[in-house]
Amino acid sequence: MKRIVIKPFLFRLLRRVPMPLISIVVGLTAGLVVWAMLEQIQSRQVNKIFGQELEAQLELRARESLIRFDRYLSSYAATTRLLANYQRLSEYLEPLFWSRETTDPPVLYKEFRPHWLPDFFERDALSPPSHVLLTDVEGRVRETYQGGEHPVPRRLAAQVPSNLLDTRDVRTVIDRLGDRLYLIVSDSVADAGGYDMGHLVVLVPVDDDFLAASQRGVDVGRAAVALVDGDDQRIVASLDTASLPPGTTLDRWHALYVITSQTLPEYEGADSNLLFATFVSQAAVEKMSRHVSIFERRQRGIAAAVFIIVFTAVIYLVSSRLNKVLKRMTRFSQRALGIAEPGFDYHGGNQLVLLEEWIQHFSQLVLAARDEMNRRHQAEMRESEALKAAMMEASLDAIVTLDQAGHVIEFNPAAERLLGHRRQHALGLVFVRECLPETAREGFSALLERSRRPDAGPQGRGELRARRADGEQVPVEISIAPIVLESERFYTLYIHDITERKQAEQEIKGLARFASESPNPILRVTASGLLVYANNASRPLLTAWAAQPGDLLPEPWRAEVAQTLAGAEQRECELEVAGQLFSLLFAPIADLGYVNIYARDITAVRRAEQESRQHQAELVHVCRLSTMGEVATGMAHELNQPLAAIVNYASGCTRRLQGGAGETEALIGAMGQITAQAQRASEIIRRLRALVGKQPPIRAQADLNHLVREVCSFVEFETRRLDLAIALALAPEPIPVRVDLVQVEQVLLNLVRNALDALEEVDAFTRQLSIRTWQEGDEARVAIRDSGPGIVPERIEELFDAFVTTKESGMGMGLAISQTIIENHEGRIWAESMPGRGSTFFIALPLAAAEAEETAQQPSQVGNSNAS
Repeated sequence: MKRIVIKPFLFRLLRRVPMPLISIVVGLTAGLVVWAMLEQIQSRQVNKIFGQELEAQLELRARESLIRFDRYLSSYAATTRLLANYQRLSEYLEPLFWSRETTDPPVLYKEFRPHWLPDFFERDALSPPSHVLLTDVEGRVRETYQGGEHPVPRRLAAQVPSNLLDTRDVRTVIDRLGDRLYLIVSDSVADAGGYDMGHLVVLVPVDDDFLAASQRGVDVGRAAVALVDGDDQRIVASLDTASLPPGTTLDRWHALYVITSQTLPEYEGADSNLLFATFVSQAAVEKMSRHVSIFERRQRGIAAAVFIIVFTAVIYLVSSRLNKVLKRMTRFSQRALGIAEPGFDYHGGNQLVLLEEWIQHFSQLVLAARDEMNRRHQAEMRESEALKAAMMEASLDAIVTLDQAGHVIEFNPAAERLLGHRRQHALGLVFVRECLPETAREGFSALLERSRRPDAGPQGRGELRARRADGEQVPVEISIAPIVLESERFYTLYIHDITERKQAEQEIKGLARFASESPNPILRVTASGLLVYANNASRPLLTAWAAQPGDLLPEPWRAEVAQTLAGAEQRECELEVAGQLFSLLFAPIADLGYVNIYARDITAVRRAEQESRQHQAELVHVCRLSTMGEVATGMAHELNQPLAAIVNYASGCTRRLQGGAGETEALIGAMGQITAQAQRASEIIRRLRALVGKQPPIRAQADLNHLVREVCSFVEFETRRLDLAIALALAPEPIPVRVDLVQVEQVLLNLVRNALDALEEVDAFTRQLSIRTWQEGDEARVAIRDSGPGIVPERIEELFDAFVTTKESGMGMGLAISQTIIENHEGRIWAESMPGRGSTFFIALPLAAAEAEETAQQPSQVGNSNAS
């Protein structure tokens, strides 16, 4: 009895309470539950994620600080290499000879910078060195530059240990000398002739100024760096000595800083065991943690509020929709069934309760109309049967109807075409036995079983293989629709031929395997730098980038991806990974916002190019020796003249002195002639040695007019033999070019000698040879013209090919090597000829940028130095 009283009361109460009010109460309750759950779950997850992200950021910041420090040390190594190979130093070392038995103290430059030491460190924004030592090959200090008040450390004052020197490459070491920490950089030095003279050692104090310069642009308040003794964990040098004084241990600062220590493996080799430490303030970390916690709580409150608002709004919209549904149902009942509209208030109560009442009322009215609907349904069924027959005829897919025993009771024309059975023959056949191979029957039974389930849905569909009447098997997709009647069950099979689709899928799978099976790395990156795909061959690149699919690329490569998408053009760059060199092609897919990265290992290509350049240099040297072999006769004759003059003058002086008739002025004049002829012979030998000598290609600024005059001096004997004078039409002003002097002189000498060989074939009175230089735009040009027999047009095209020659004893490599040398200098060489009237060879080289007058006169100074 109590239940009967309570239920109507609750029912009447719920009927009067609007749904939006109920939704607000439920929404508040659910919001509080969500808040409590998120308080227990989300806080732990946020703290965990924050800890992982903080650890990653600290590691990244420490790695960035170490990279800046390493690059700063690399700048000192590069500057030291530049000083060791500086031309002034090689010229300075050319006349020097250091005796091993000498006990003289090293030469000290204290008040001024020596001539061989330019201010490269100040120019490159590096901290200036405190000392620069010049040693011999055994490490003994010969000259010292002192840049401050501190003298050279006692350990290096007279002898530099061998472990700080390296004859193969630049040696960089950080070590403690006395009570100070120094960066020690050394490199071998050679004189102008390429002979090893010793080492150049640079000492730079490693202090707070040094560390501040290495971390230029970094806020000390956010992160500080220091060098720490790895043995006793004491700070040796720091970026901020006020906050992190040297001499203190790391244990003292763990409460104030988060410390990340890293080794310096690239600068080992000294007695000191140094670590590179990065200090991040604990206060900054705690402040960030508080901000994250406050943000997380705010977001949780916002989420709960949004949940309440959305829940209430949804319920309100549902109630409004229910009002419309009730109105539509009432109007439908009036129009369709002639039912009077019930007197419900749709806006004054709970729509769900009202809807329940209306459904009960409506169901009673529907029962009354069911009989009428059945009569109408019979008519519609007859129409449906007719429509079904038309659909069966017009369907493009095969439709087969089976009875409960599996016999065919319907077979449309599409099924005849697909399965090869005529309809009259197919009716009554067992479908599984006649139209399916044995391998597909078990699968068909499984599909049939799944189709019997009331919630089968797409489970009654699958792919099988069907068998035609001629035995051929075709792939098909079968969908089974059961038809359940009161006394029997039927099955309608919809069979679709998927032969073409299978072929297309095979092609798509083949294309999909193309990228994964490619031997070259293939990657796909989004516009934000997220790596979404990488094939197996991309492992070296992923290792170098420390990334996997789903990670972000390092910052420089994300910028490269953004530039590629912004420019919508392909970009290429190179990346070296563990000794392998990869060429990366960034291909933008602008419409999808992706960038495909295609990599190719070009290590072997670069190695082959390097070997090719070495072989080319060897071939150039061999060709130069061949050329000088032909010039040797002229040089020998030219040397005989000054040597004979020296002998004659010396014999005359001897006879006068023996006869007692020698006059002082006459003897002095004869001695002057001897000196002049000896210098002439020395100059001839110097030019021959400079041209023949094998040396690494070194480019320097020179005057093109000076190079032409030098080459003309090599062929003076041949021109006298041919009774010919070279007509020089040189530009009035110097023409500066930046070239390898020996190689360009070799090209000019080859062209001049070719012209002299051509002139031997014509009469002496018609022989003419002229050389003209001029500037045209940003190019320096040389034209060598002869009046020889010329070159036929069909030979002009292949004139610069290898092993092509017009001489009986020629190798055919002179012009080919000349073309290679000029192209390596970013220049051009070509020939013009008129048969019977001579030939002209042209050379065009890029003009060098204007420099100081001292540099412009460099070739003549070098020549004078070598002559002396």
